Amino acid sequence: MNIRRGRNRSIRIALTASAAALSLGVLSACGGADSGGSADGKLAVTASFYPLEFLVEQIGGDHVDVTTLTGPGVEPHDLDITPRQTGQMSEADVLLYLRGLQPAVDKAVDQAGVKNTVDAADLTTLEAHGSSSGDGHDHAEGDGHDHGEEEGHDHAEEEGDGHDHGDSGLDPHVWLDPVKYAEIADGVGAALQKADPDHAADYHKNTEALTGKLKKLDQDYRDGLKNTDTRTFITTHAAFGYLAERYGLDQESIAGVDPESEPSPARMKELQKIAAEEKVTTVFFETLASDRTAKVLAEDTGLRTGVLDPLEGITEKSKGDDYLEVMEANLAALKKALGAK
Repeated sequence: MNIRRGRNRSIRIALTASAAALSLGVLSACGGADSGGSADGKLAVTASFYPLEFLVEQIGGDHVDVTTLTGPGVEPHDLDITPRQTGQMSEADVLLYLRGLQPAVDKAVDQAGVKNTVDAADLTTLEAHGSSSGDGHDHAEGDGHDHGEEEGHDHAEEEGDGHDHGDSGLDPHVWLDPVKYAEIADGVGAALQKADPDHAADYHKNTEALTGKLKKLDQDYRDGLKNTDTRTFITTHAAFGYLAERYGLDQESIAGVDPESEPSPARMKELQKIAAEEKVTTVFFETLASDRTAKVLAEDTGLRTGVLDPLEGITEKSKGDDYLEVMEANLAALKKALGAK
């Protein structure tokens, strides 16, 4: 198929947007779902937001064309999917998302009907986190790499059909725990190998390289947060429950899991008390949501403000160019705020 034929000014945008999808349709009809075929012979992968896009880029390398549904600077929770995006999703070789994080994406995924659809929530174990996450779980004590075999593959049985995350009260911010993120990376690598077996060896090699980097990141956090003056930090958005649980910290959030929800006066008063009792020094806000409530609380308590990035997207305000760099910046911010020795 020559997509240049008939190109003119009135249809140029449509051709550009759909070229890969049209070429994929021809190749799929000729070679089947496992032929791995965008127009340039690469595997066409759609990722719902940045943390999943990063995994595909790192693991897929030159063998994949990856697009993301959530553009830079867009708050993932509030994303709306256009009919055009839904149509493009249906043409992907692999569709990767995290059910429960973006309701509009969940609905569009159900409509897209892509054979190789991967829900990242099924690659690890989601948990419920309240405002404070220092509930005594033992994540920090294990070796950090056994959850996939012990728990991750039972997720669908534990949660019914595996598609109730949004209504179950489970925390979707699992990528902020490097150990659980590594479990998801393993699952993404396996999905790419299945969809494109001709390059399975490369996907396997790249997956091992990435999980090695995540293992080092995990160790950096363990070492950096081992001895601190306080174990409590305050954030605007309850996105850091998995991270807090992993490293024995207590997250206290102004809002809940929804970054735009407004705290009650009683909650603000409670946080003032916690800040005094737990020797909190810093109120963290994030890159994609308003910092207004964080600044109000900081002024009322005489605390500093700082940025703790939930890594829902990379923006010009992000302290780093990719997941690993931003996570290291988050570690530095936590060490300073908690008084690491």
